[in-house]
Amino acid sequence: MTGVTRRGFGISVLALTAALGFAAKAAKATVLKIGYQKTNLPVIAKQLGVIEKALAPVGVTVKWVEFPAGPPIVEALNVGAIDVGWTGDAPPIFGQAAGAAIVYVAALPPNGEGVFTKAESGIKTIADLKGRKVAVAKGTSAHNSLIAALEANGLQLTDIEPVYLGPADAAAAFAADQVVAWAVWDPFFAIAETKYKLTVLSRSADVLKVNTYFLANRDFAADNANLIDLTVAALGDAAKCPDANRDKVAAAVAEVTKVPLDANTLAVNRAKFGIYPITPEIVAGQQATADRFFKLGLLPKPVTIADVIWKAS
Repeated sequence: MTGVTRRGFGISVLALTAALGFAAKAAKATVLKIGYQKTNLPVIAKQLGVIEKALAPVGVTVKWVEFPAGPPIVEALNVGAIDVGWTGDAPPIFGQAAGAAIVYVAALPPNGEGVFTKAESGIKTIADLKGRKVAVAKGTSAHNSLIAALEANGLQLTDIEPVYLGPADAAAAFAADQVVAWAVWDPFFAIAETKYKLTVLSRSADVLKVNTYFLANRDFAADNANLIDLTVAALGDAAKCPDANRDKVAAAVAEVTKVPLDANTLAVNRAKFGIYPITPEIVAGQQATADRFFKLGLLPKPVTIADVIWKAS
C-alpha cells in the first residue's frame, strides 16, 4: 500500500483541514478539528500521531472529535463545528440535498459492512426479510447497502419494515429481538459477530462498488490548501502501516476506540486502507447512488455530485 504525496495525489484533494472555532474562513488556523468514527484509517492516523507531526511545523494542533455515524459528521461540518470528517458514501449525498456546506476532498476504500440476522431466526436469505423489521441508520452507507441487497434479490425497501436507529439503539433492538436483522458497518458488525451466532445475508462488497470519503467544510477547504497537502501526505504515510502489521493495528485501534480486541481484529483483518483522489469514475458511481436515492423518494431533490468536488484554487 503506497503513501500519498503531493506529487502523486495532486493539489485537487483534501484529506483533512484546519480552522479555529467557527471561523471556517480563517486562513491561519491554529487547531484542526477532525470528525472520526471507531474504525478505518483516521483511527490509525490518530494512534500514530502522523497528522499532529505533519502540522506542528506550521503551528497547527489537532483535535479529534468522535461521532457514532456519518450523518452527524456532515451536520457538524455544515455548521463549522469540525473542519473535516470521514463518512461512508450516503451521508454526503443526504447532506448535499439538504444544502450542507460540504465538499468531497478524498476517497478511501469502503468499510466492512453487512446485513445479518441471528442464526436462530431461521432466516436464510435477503428475500426472507420481506415484511420483517430491519434496523439501519438512515442516510448511512448501511442504508445504501441494504437497499442494494434488497434490489439484488428482487425486493424494494418498501417490502421490508426499516427501523431507523443509530448503532447503539440498533444494537439494543437486535439484542432484544425487536428487529429480525441489522444492517451496519464495522466495528459494530464485528462486535455482533463476536456476541452472536450470525447468518450474514449480504456483505456490501457483494452488491456495491463504493468508497468512503473525507469531506470538508466548503469555506474552510477554499482557504486552507496548504494544510490540505500536509494532511493528505500524513494520511498516506499512515496507510502504509496496516497491511504488514494487522495484529498491531487491531491492538492500536482497540486502544483508541475501546472496542474489544477480538472485534477489532475481525474488522481490521477484512479492511482495506488507503487514500486516493476522487476520479470521474468515483464521481459517476456516487452519482448513481444519489440518483437511486432520489428515485426511491429518500431525497427531497436531485443532486449533482460533481458540483461539490473540491478543487484547489
